[in-house]
Amino acid sequence: MTTTASPSGQRPRLDLGGTWTMRHFLEGEKNINTPDELLCAALEGIPAQVPGNVEIDLQAAGTISDPFFGLNSTGLRPYEFHQYWYERHFTTPAFSDPELVFEGLDCIADVWLNGKKIASTDNALIPHRFSLRGKLRHVGEDNVLMVCLKSPLNAVRGEDMEPWERAHGFGVELLRLRKPAHCFGWDIMPRIVSAGIWRPVYIEDRPKNEIEDIYIFTERCDAGSAALRAVVKTRNDALVIEGFKLRLRGRCGDASFEHCRPLQFVWDQFAFTVSKPKLWWPHGYGEANLYEVVVELLHHDEVVASKTVTLGIRTVELDHTELNTPEHPGRFNFIVNGVPVFIKGSNWVPADALHSRDAARIPAILELFRDMGCNMARCWGGNVYEAKEFYDICDRYGIMIWQDFSMACAAYPQDEGFLARFRREAEIVVKERRQHACIALWAGDNENDSGYVGWWGLYRDPGQNRLTREVLPQVLQRLDPHRPYLPSSPFITPSIVALKGNERIGPEQHLWGPRDYYKSNFYANNNACFASETGYHGCPAITSLKKFISPDKLWPWYDNPEWAIHATDPIPGVSHIDGRIKMMADQTLEVFGKIPDNLDDFAFASQFVQAEAKKFFVENFRLRKGRTGGILWWNMMDGWPQISDAIVDYYFTKKLAYYFLKRVHKELCVMMSEPDSWHCQVVIGNDSQRERKGHFTVKRGEDKSVVLEGDFTSPANHNITVGRIRAPRSTQELYLLEWEADGERGANHYILGTPPFALEQWQRWLPIIRDLEPFEWTCN
Repeated sequence: MTTTASPSGQRPRLDLGGTWTMRHFLEGEKNINTPDELLCAALEGIPAQVPGNVEIDLQAAGTISDPFFGLNSTGLRPYEFHQYWYERHFTTPAFSDPELVFEGLDCIADVWLNGKKIASTDNALIPHRFSLRGKLRHVGEDNVLMVCLKSPLNAVRGEDMEPWERAHGFGVELLRLRKPAHCFGWDIMPRIVSAGIWRPVYIEDRPKNEIEDIYIFTERCDAGSAALRAVVKTRNDALVIEGFKLRLRGRCGDASFEHCRPLQFVWDQFAFTVSKPKLWWPHGYGEANLYEVVVELLHHDEVVASKTVTLGIRTVELDHTELNTPEHPGRFNFIVNGVPVFIKGSNWVPADALHSRDAARIPAILELFRDMGCNMARCWGGNVYEAKEFYDICDRYGIMIWQDFSMACAAYPQDEGFLARFRREAEIVVKERRQHACIALWAGDNENDSGYVGWWGLYRDPGQNRLTREVLPQVLQRLDPHRPYLPSSPFITPSIVALKGNERIGPEQHLWGPRDYYKSNFYANNNACFASETGYHGCPAITSLKKFISPDKLWPWYDNPEWAIHATDPIPGVSHIDGRIKMMADQTLEVFGKIPDNLDDFAFASQFVQAEAKKFFVENFRLRKGRTGGILWWNMMDGWPQISDAIVDYYFTKKLAYYFLKRVHKELCVMMSEPDSWHCQVVIGNDSQRERKGHFTVKRGEDKSVVLEGDFTSPANHNITVGRIRAPRSTQELYLLEWEADGERGANHYILGTPPFALEQWQRWLPIIRDLEPFEWTCN
């Protein structure tokens, strides 16, 4: 065991990760409440990895089978009622002011050191810190750290569920537990309630002189100058505070700034100006410039403490209206540094159902977002709050973050005790993340407003939700007042409530609807100014299916419990959300007039339909730019093996939709509108800050004959119509769209016509589409 500097280079750290010993038993079956009682019970211990989840350790020990395969997740129910004890020995480090840090403890925990209980926790979503001053043995001596994780379900048995509260009937316990909601079962995730020390644990030494917190934010900026403000908190051991200074030195490439001022107390707040700043821009609109800022505490001109942070100089506004009706046309636009940014991105869902594996997967998943050309990811409210590395990467990639607080699809408690617990959670979440340039919006929750006005038969004003109308606004006003805030997604505004709560008259919508033909009236003619969710199912590759479906259950898809649970219907016979596979089959029926009768054709058909659907959704919003502000489709990546809306499966195998969406996410894109008055319009969309000049060509796919071509000049951040093509709706035709501008080439395609199409025709068309910009893909 070694002592190292922490990632910030400031605090010495003793890492307590690695192999621990774990013992478990059915809670209540044994009367064990202390470490001594545990040891007297002589329970067999098994190796446990930290960070980790108990299911991973139980599988490694041979106690359970892979919970991601077949129906195995349904066998985890008894373990929801187990108690888990973790044990680790370590040698006392030579620290003067040691602090024990758990970045993630799931969830109801007692922490014991050398036989004495030193802390209790009840929140899996936030870090926990405990002073060890006077609690460790002498330097070099052995200590025993034990963590007791109690059954979260048993922990809330004695609490009441009030008549107005709501949650999924198969997961009502989530209301009183601060765990990610998806753990209790969701339509995209299995029910794996889990437990574990799921993020790093370590002991840090707190120095006598330290910069405890620094928050630097932009009040206004342009190319000439930026007005910044800093809030700083320090600590020092001086009996009289005098002779202290604070110095900030920032650098981004060849740009730099320096600001120095006397520090009269341990905390301060001040404004300063940066001349000719390099601004931070989202992807496609400029460089994601980041300043490295070294913050130093000086005492009589000697540096006694320092801290390094990154700074993105930018402003973000959300220009939105309360209503979106013919009488009151709506708006929902993100404005960065005074420039409207058209949003093209995806929803961020759990990286893994077992969250100790998140850290290893997140960089590769975010690389998909970068490769796709996304400029925003919406961190969905049924998830955990991601770790610092996630936001660091998004800062560098220029991926803006729409950050939900961790609440989803429920009417949460409103009692004072719960409000206080949530307030503390929100304070920690905001303070840990507010320095990141990528965070563009705080949102209160996912779809809770929608539930208030109808889902659960409540028909209550969501303005009565004190969590999102009182607690969060107060926290954000105190700690991060310069970022936009949306109480819920979709946000049911007071004006919508006054008009009987119809969320389809709001500017921001979740476009799920009937999930019928992807060009039906619901999808093609929706009035949304911004879609923060919309999706379409597609089967994963057959090679991926074979990794989580039993050989004898690969086909047929219907009356197949393994397909159903991976669709996801988390608790068979209870959750009653087992219709997703039938829905996907019906979506192929809409396009081809029949459902394929073999797995190869079924996988191909569903992936092609999904790809065309999602491409159409993005194009439909891009074509209406000005009226619309963007689209966040559901979703990039699966968090467990399943058949879903994701365009990349759990094993990182890309579906066809990935490649189609990548083409229509490009800053410059040539698109065709749906037929109207016998013609399709050919439109060039330019989602960037530079004028583009070039040449475009539209050809028929089968014979490659040119039907339209020409030169164009595309103004910055605008669409232009460059021509039209005669297009009777009765014609079924593939069109190939290619362009070159400023040395960059691009390609797209358009399928004209009304279903049913012949599956064989689409199979013939795919190689032609792929050859426009070659990519490697197979669904087998």
